[in-house]
Amino acid sequence: MLTFYNEQHAPHTGDSSRVECVLSELGRRGLGRIVTPHGVPLMALERTHAPRYLHFLRTAWAEWVAAAPGNAGRPALATQWPVRTFRTDVEPESFSARLGLYSMDAVTPLTALTWTAAKTGADCAVNAAHALRVGERASFALTQPAGHMAGADFCGGGCYLNNAALAAQHLLDDGLARVAILDLDYHHGNGAQGIFYERPDVLCVSIHADPRHAFPWFSGHADETGGGAGVGYNVNLVLAPGATPADWFAALETACLRVSMFRAEALVVALGGNIYAGEAHGGFGLQSGDFLRAGERLAWLGLPTAFMLEDGSPLRELGTNIVNVLEGFDCAV
Repeated sequence: MLTFYNEQHAPHTGDSSRVECVLSELGRRGLGRIVTPHGVPLMALERTHAPRYLHFLRTAWAEWVAAAPGNAGRPALATQWPVRTFRTDVEPESFSARLGLYSMDAVTPLTALTWTAAKTGADCAVNAAHALRVGERASFALTQPAGHMAGADFCGGGCYLNNAALAAQHLLDDGLARVAILDLDYHHGNGAQGIFYERPDVLCVSIHADPRHAFPWFSGHADETGGGAGVGYNVNLVLAPGATPADWFAALETACLRVSMFRAEALVVALGGNIYAGEAHGGFGLQSGDFLRAGERLAWLGLPTAFMLEDGSPLRELGTNIVNVLEGFDCAV
């Protein structure tokens, strides 16, 4: 298994600690080989993200700092949004208004390091996907910030560029006809759902907490099954409060069956470590050994698989749990 990690990447709001604990565990076990990704052109990002959003993300920090000397010492956060009946097709002149246009919440800051960190993650994701096309059975994008909540033209949930969507699109652009994305994070993978919602070439399956009780609140219900040509190609497996590991594994089995029925040619897994703890901590009670079992089940799909690191807490178990999934996959026959 190849792990794509850029030692020169800039940490973003503390996210580097997640990467470092996983990197340390990979080294301790000697699992696979760690390589530095090649940079990918902006054109590759435009396959899943709107050009005007990418332009804003690249230039936002410079504009924020130029607006007032004191801004350099604090992150930029949205405070206003174009809600129902408001227009989103016309870009406002106001920086604050544009920040709201391209954000879904007020907990996803733009800092001096945002673009570098997000672009590095995109590089890792696309390289991980390409590794499958040149013969690797599995690959891993070890990067932060997470990506699965980033939409085509907005950031949110601490995500800026959607690594799973970028990986899936690269696999399609490189010749595959059908790719599946499986999101294994406590929170709904709303970003990939939105990007591929009306397309039949990408099956999006997400196992997550009921959005009536968990972020992102407004996306991830079971009746969201796709639109237009994509009807039936979006699957939300929603777990109620108090869901147990048995419930989670039952959902995983359903997800694997849907992927098999889709006849996917490759799999992209958005892998979160926050399904570990009890419900009060944002998880489904999985123990470390369960992560090995999950990796083994994914391996039995028999698909080239690219794993993307998403959210993860608590930190003390993150490295063990994430690497357990990779080792379970790697060791399965």
